[in-house]
Amino acid sequence: MTGLALLPRAFAGLVVLFLISPLVLCVLFSFSTGLSSAFPIPGLGLHWYKVISADPQFWQAVSTTTRITLGCGIAATLIGLMAALGLARLRPRWAVFGLMLLCLPLMLPPLVLGLSLLTFFTFIGLHPGVPATILAHLVFTQPFVTAVLYARVVALDQAAVEAARDLGASPLRAFLHVTLPAIGTSIVGSLLIAMALSLDDFVIAFFTTRSNTLSTLIWGMMRTTITPAINAVGTGIILITLLITALALLITRYRG
Repeated sequence: MTGLALLPRAFAGLVVLFLISPLVLCVLFSFSTGLSSAFPIPGLGLHWYKVISADPQFWQAVSTTTRITLGCGIAATLIGLMAALGLARLRPRWAVFGLMLLCLPLMLPPLVLGLSLLTFFTFIGLHPGVPATILAHLVFTQPFVTAVLYARVVALDQAAVEAARDLGASPLRAFLHVTLPAIGTSIVGSLLIAMALSLDDFVIAFFTTRSNTLSTLIWGMMRTTITPAINAVGTGIILITLLITALALLITRYRG
């Protein structure tokens, strides 16, 4: 292989290295025994993980984040599944138009979207908290779930469903015994994707939650002193996000 042919691969490798280098540094500094996230690193250890694990605010943030993430994932999957089944019954042009409408909130900057949601929740009398944050996260997670499930439902062979109906199955029975098993992996994958998106959010959670999530906890820690404890929390978020994403890709059998 000539040097000219290696240029695209070398460029791609540099791009990947550039993209993952902040994550690598975050993980590396989380094991530092120093008081700051900077080179040179005086030593490596689990000191800052012990500091974080002894902080009650951290565990409160873990509890709040877990409730929001699970609630958002389940709600987004249920709503997205119903929306996908409804869109699949429309003509393709109208289905695409419906998906475009669902994706309109994604066009807004997160700061504007978060402020708009806070204003709306205040208008209807919904105070900041876990329920408000779950509803807010549905705005940007549900379009992804709907798009994934719609693509799976449209690709489903309807002959099996029609055969079940011809044999006397009700629409609900045909859905439970034919459609649901066929799209089950996509449903689980969509659930995990919605959870990953909810877990990583900061801007909208900042406006709509009352207690700290993991992301807002990091922001609060950065307002005082920046220590490797922040990197320890960030490393946990990175690992959980990677685990959820990898599991979603494995379940949906994604091949690129």
